[in-house]
Amino acid sequence: MTVHFIGAGPGAADLITVRGRSLVERCPVCLYAGSIVPPEILAWCPPDARLVDTAPLDLDAITAEFVRAHELGQDVARLHSGDLSIWSALGEQIRRLDALGIPYTITPGVPAFAAAAAALGRELTVPEVGQSVVLTRTSGRASAMPDTERLAAFAQTKATLAIHLSIHVIEQVVEELLPSYGGDCPAAVVWRASWPDERVLKGTLATIAAMVRAEKLERTALILVGRTLEAKDFRDSALYSTDYDRRFRPSAREGSR
Repeated sequence: MTVHFIGAGPGAADLITVRGRSLVERCPVCLYAGSIVPPEILAWCPPDARLVDTAPLDLDAITAEFVRAHELGQDVARLHSGDLSIWSALGEQIRRLDALGIPYTITPGVPAFAAAAAALGRELTVPEVGQSVVLTRTSGRASAMPDTERLAAFAQTKATLAIHLSIHVIEQVVEELLPSYGGDCPAAVVWRASWPDERVLKGTLATIAAMVRAEKLERTALILVGRTLEAKDFRDSALYSTDYDRRFRPSAREGSR
């Protein structure tokens, strides 16, 4: 028996990985976050599978489901939205499983920031404009931010920021970023990225908060800030340059010798 933690992707059911879908199709037990995992994925479970919505459960109750499946020798598909490596509450679950001696695997998923970038039609790393992406959030009821990980500190790097779980404090986000990025810095909000009702707002730090309030967006939205979002006059990457030597593609000068 094994508990399979699966990143279900940002919303669209077909953005789950092939491995993830294969595990869902063969596991007789499926634990899923009902508020954010698309119901279409559950249709892939075996007809007689035990389906458990974990949205109303605490950690003890979720652990009890793992133990029950372990005693029955039944594999578990444990579905989380997005990717499991960030803000998934994976850490405390596998700590419990380690203590209980219950085996598990982890299958990554498409993260929300990647789906948001796709919705915007942008690359988040642009030559000589921005080469770093910071995934961060603001303090919330679930967990506070360490003092060294404040938005204002990240803003000093001028990197592209992907700010999660913070749409409800959009004015605070703008206030902390304005001194470093300036009011004309491109900013965007993607609500329910890749879902059928996805909404995209494009503006600047000076305008984005008002746009969010006008649209009444309160949850499941990602804030993106940085010059890469609207960069146009940048040089081509050297990756595909004719005079850039690569192991599998020597430069034109080398080939002519």
